[in-house]
Amino acid sequence: MERDHYGNLKRGERGALISIGAYVCLSALKLLVGYLADSEALKADGFNNVADIAAALAVWIGLKISQRPPDQDHPYGHWKSEAVSSLVASLMIVAVGVQVLYQAGSTVFAGNGRSPDPIAAWTGLLFAAVMFLVYRYNVRLAGQVNSQAVKAVAKDNLSDVWVSLGAVAGIVGARFHLPWLDPAVAVGIGLFICKTGWDIFRETAHALTDGFDEEKLRSYEETVLSIKGVKGVKDIRARNYGNLTVVDLVLLVGPSLGITDAHHISSEVEKALMETHGVYQVHVHDDPVEPAEPAESAATIS
Repeated sequence: MERDHYGNLKRGERGALISIGAYVCLSALKLLVGYLADSEALKADGFNNVADIAAALAVWIGLKISQRPPDQDHPYGHWKSEAVSSLVASLMIVAVGVQVLYQAGSTVFAGNGRSPDPIAAWTGLLFAAVMFLVYRYNVRLAGQVNSQAVKAVAKDNLSDVWVSLGAVAGIVGARFHLPWLDPAVAVGIGLFICKTGWDIFRETAHALTDGFDEEKLRSYEETVLSIKGVKGVKDIRARNYGNLTVVDLVLLVGPSLGITDAHHISSEVEKALMETHGVYQVHVHDDPVEPAEPAESAATIS
């Protein structure tokens, strides 16, 4: 399973590299046309893609570092490197969003909205179509390699499609004698960029502090309780190493159960969690069920 995971990380790099290449080309062309056509919305869209370059680059770097084998300083491997890179990228994305907000907001409050050239709208439509194709590719790749990082890149690709379409709406509106709409849309794009950075920061910080989805834990527990011989689950915890899940749990088994039988039950639990939920590693400890306290007799109570 570990070999397959490393292979998936290697394949996942492809999606990140394709996104980086697309973002570099799109951001350069959007910014060029945005300045030439005098469109605040298209310029904001271009800066959004600049932020996306940082995010995709962080994912690519994280995937590269995550493939390093365990060493003396990292006995559990380097799988959390991807999350650290995403944390840095989130701060860069927020910084770009603040810059876009400042530039677009200054234009709105100064009342300097202008009607951009129609080529800006056509540029936005063309690049929205390109990003949709990149999104479809990364969605398919993410399903093949089962990579949360590539799935995140795909979601970012889709958000860029909507940002570009929003920019087009602002440009078209400005052409219909609503010059304030173009910079107003740029403000909306700036807020969207800041929200994207915050969402990445929040999710990454949650993962790095060993936060875990409670719904998944409940589904793990249900699977464990369905194994023959398991009397209960005393404790269950889980954490992520990159895209891999490690589960620690304490089982309750029969008090008279032998070591061999208890080990067999533990093995069945490990197998079920790995096959049903794709868990990478399971640490199981067995505790005997404590005998029930004898009920007090009626004479004693009286």
